[in-house]
Amino acid sequence: MPQTRRISSGFGNGRNRIGSSAVPPYIILLFLFILAPSLFLLGRNGVNARISPDEKALNDNRKTGDWREKLVVRHLKSSLTKEVVESIRESEPWSLDNFRKHLSVSWKIDGIDDSQQNTSTDTNAKNVQDKLENPKASDLPKVPKDDSDDRNTRIKFARRKLREIRREKRAVELLLQDDEALVKLENAAIERSKAVDSAVLGKYSIWRKENENENSDTTVRLMRDQMIMARVYIALAKSNNKNDIYQELQTRLKESQRTLGEATMDADLHHSAPEKIKAMGQVLSKAKDELYDCKAITQRLRAMLQSADEQVRSLKKQSTFLSQLAAKTIPNSIHCLSMRLTIDYYLLPIEKRKFPRSENLENPELYHYALFSDNVLAASVVVNSTIMNAKEPEKHVFHLVTDKLNFGAMNMWFLLNSPGEATINVENVDDFKWLNSSYCPVLRQLESAAMKEYYFKADHPTTLSAGSSNLKYRNPKYLSMLNHLRFYLPQVYPTLDKILFLDDDIVVQKDLTGLWEVDLNGNVNGAVETCGESFHRFDKYLNFSNPHIARNFDPNACGWAYGMNIFDLKEWKKKDITGIYHKWQNMNEDRVLWKLGTLPPGLLTFYKLTHPLDKSWHVLGLGYNPSIDRSDIDNAAVVHYNGNMKPWLELAMTKYRPYWTKYIKYDHPYIRSCNLSE
Repeated sequence: MPQTRRISSGFGNGRNRIGSSAVPPYIILLFLFILAPSLFLLGRNGVNARISPDEKALNDNRKTGDWREKLVVRHLKSSLTKEVVESIRESEPWSLDNFRKHLSVSWKIDGIDDSQQNTSTDTNAKNVQDKLENPKASDLPKVPKDDSDDRNTRIKFARRKLREIRREKRAVELLLQDDEALVKLENAAIERSKAVDSAVLGKYSIWRKENENENSDTTVRLMRDQMIMARVYIALAKSNNKNDIYQELQTRLKESQRTLGEATMDADLHHSAPEKIKAMGQVLSKAKDELYDCKAITQRLRAMLQSADEQVRSLKKQSTFLSQLAAKTIPNSIHCLSMRLTIDYYLLPIEKRKFPRSENLENPELYHYALFSDNVLAASVVVNSTIMNAKEPEKHVFHLVTDKLNFGAMNMWFLLNSPGEATINVENVDDFKWLNSSYCPVLRQLESAAMKEYYFKADHPTTLSAGSSNLKYRNPKYLSMLNHLRFYLPQVYPTLDKILFLDDDIVVQKDLTGLWEVDLNGNVNGAVETCGESFHRFDKYLNFSNPHIARNFDPNACGWAYGMNIFDLKEWKKKDITGIYHKWQNMNEDRVLWKLGTLPPGLLTFYKLTHPLDKSWHVLGLGYNPSIDRSDIDNAAVVHYNGNMKPWLELAMTKYRPYWTKYIKYDHPYIRSCNLSE
């Protein structure tokens, strides 16, 4: 009988397997849900029991975060605007590193200016630094206390904190040093900018008015440039044996020279100038194609520049020589006037050679003037201009001193042309017998052989430029006693209390009696100062390498002007001014203190004895400065033609000459006969 199969369920099979050592399913479920969590908790407690107290403190510290960074960030956030804070917060979480990455010098704090912001930033940084140096208990992190902590662990932890505080302190110091370095750089840049002379820079600025018109006289400049390049290519053609180009360039160069002539403006050019420019351009283009060599052209232009520079220097020396020569000469017309007057004077009877009102010459209550001159026409302008502008001419007294050669002419002129109600007297310097070489150092020095050689050794220079340096020293005015007589005023006029000294190259435009009312404050000399920011000071006139000068005088002391000086003769005598002058003049026998003239010894003699007058009393520079303000001249009481361009010379500046010529009577018979004209 066949056997039947019985299909058994899984459970039935399970029982059979359990019975044969298989694990029942409910035991597995019990293990997963009950026993496994219990074992996990027990294992965790065992690990925690083995962690050291030191590790616990470190983990707690990590949880609390970096307290120092939070402290710095908290203080820095107070210095920033809300917009800046939000911009950084949007990009990354707040941290000190993130703040440093986003830091910008353009950030500013609302409601305060730059100086306040800098102060605020510095204050915050200093506050952070103070907190790092002297931390408070509230600022330090809480150190967890554990009964199991031993003493060594606490010491290590404290040391670690101190090291971190020192690092933060050093970082703040470096930030402060960076700010200080930046401030120093800014201050140095400001100082350098102050040292730049904006006036000098302006002279070369392309934005100045004279450079606005770029096309002014362009044709003249173009022709000159073409002529320069033609000379360069002529030299190159000759060295390269290009005779045809050489001849053609020579021809075109001569044509351009004839066309240009003396023209300085396009309007002065000949009508054929454009054709000549075109022809020259064609030849230069041809020469460039065949002869162009950058190195050779550069060398040739450099040589031409050096040659032109040498010519300019030579012409400047010749110009200096000729101007000095012209300045020391007397025009023929003035010489003619002097000769005619001298002849007529000595033809006069002796009784007619005297001036009226001689009793006024020693009256100290009147206004006395000292004028030392050998120029008749110049002296007449000084006297006429003073009288014509005086309120009370009858109270003015003129003391003229001249040399033997012009004594007759000076007397004759003022006898013929009386100064009205004013008093005048003319004296001869050679009649002052007390003024001799035994008393006067200048006369003694002029008699020495060394001084004669110094002044006259270049009397016949081989070239114009060779004698220019010595010609200035050989000007007769520096050798004449008329120039040094100003240091002997009390000896010449012993009865006077005050006297106004005038040069013969001045013009008086206002009443001068106010000068006698000026309080000199115990000083001897009243004069207008001439110093500016860095010029006309003592170091310009005196040799401060000499110990006598360096020890007794200030090189930055302000200079003053001769030409119109009010002298207190009483104080002069008290302070022995003439004796001081003799002392310094004797020390300068070898010309080691100053070179020439009477101004340097005057500066020494009247040092700290000069009272500065208002500048409107005396305006200088009409003999050398073409840019004096017209209002300054018109408002001046006295204008002075100091310099080489004297108003009676042909080289005088035309715009200043009328101030002088209006006091000359050109219809006078003597002036007409000597061809003197305006």
